[in-house]
Amino acid sequence: MTVFALGTLIFVLILVGIWEYQLHQTVLAKLPNRIHVNGSRGKSSVVRLIAGGLRAGGFKTLAKVTGTSPRVIDVDGIDRIIHRLRSPSIGEQLRLLRTFSKQNPEYIVIECMAVMPEYQWVSEHKMIKSDIGVITNVRMDHVDEMGYTMEDITKSLSNSVPENGVMITTKCPTSNIIKDKSNENNSTFVEVSGEQIESEEMKGFSYLEHNENVAIALEVCKQAGIDKKTALSGMYNATPDPGALQVLKIKGKSETNNFINAFAANDPQSTYQIFELLREQTDQSHIAIFLNARSDRRFRTTQMIELVLNIIQPHLFIIRGDNLPNLKLYNHSENCEILTFPESSNPDDLLNYFYNLSGEYIMGIGNMVGWGEEFISKLKQAKIND
Repeated sequence: MTVFALGTLIFVLILVGIWEYQLHQTVLAKLPNRIHVNGSRGKSSVVRLIAGGLRAGGFKTLAKVTGTSPRVIDVDGIDRIIHRLRSPSIGEQLRLLRTFSKQNPEYIVIECMAVMPEYQWVSEHKMIKSDIGVITNVRMDHVDEMGYTMEDITKSLSNSVPENGVMITTKCPTSNIIKDKSNENNSTFVEVSGEQIESEEMKGFSYLEHNENVAIALEVCKQAGIDKKTALSGMYNATPDPGALQVLKIKGKSETNNFINAFAANDPQSTYQIFELLREQTDQSHIAIFLNARSDRRFRTTQMIELVLNIIQPHLFIIRGDNLPNLKLYNHSENCEILTFPESSNPDDLLNYFYNLSGEYIMGIGNMVGWGEEFISKLKQAKIND
């Protein structure tokens, strides 16, 4: 390539870049209120809760979740599945914003789909430029990409703190990092707690929801001028995420069993919080654990086994997976029965085993993608309606 041709190519690329930038500014101008939801866990649920509350408040609202499966939630609260023809990338957000701008919504609520710190920064500061930023929580998850300490992960997530906006998060030991970044970006920092939500207010949900998620969503709605009662009514009616914590009744040998899908919470801290929530809201002191392990997630498998055997210590622990660590090395109770299934087991193998149990609460943890989705699909087909 000649010097002239190379120079011409560079000039053309610069012109295209300027055109793309101006086009994107036009798109953002048609989206007056933008909410960007980041965090370790619960992003999809919080997006749905916020959108439900805003719709109840009379605002034309569009939302997008990545979560268990990518979906757009339209102005009527109806899910529209996103069919991808390529691997997911944050460029998807740009195309989506253009589509949203054509519908003239009053609010859009977008789940951050970036994991790498630099991509989180680009997603917020170059693409969405939110008015309200949300960090749902900070967990020891995606450590390979975001760092091996809570401080590193918090700094990574703080890349999505907006400029000249509002930053909402929950209380955590490292929230001061988010506060400092908010001050640096001239954004108002708001910290909420699940303790603000009464137990009676949680009874309106048809599934097990986290108080912290509701507290965040209510604060966002408050920023929009929506009262608590109205916002909650919209949240109760919002469609839950496919990975939501629903208790599914399935047949048992002599008594009905209950299965709780917690596959989507694939880090130890979130998993243990769900376990505590389940014990509290179902009054069950004895809960069996089913770990769906993946051979390409060895570190996660080890973390989960340590959590179950050393801390939860259930009376029954079922594991689907290969090349497991030596379970005898863990300090588990002698009363804990451990049963393993090979990774080649199909969903029907596990369902048939569960059918031979009686009166069990079985909490599924580990991994949702692939086998987990197929298993939950079969489980829902086999559930017993009340």
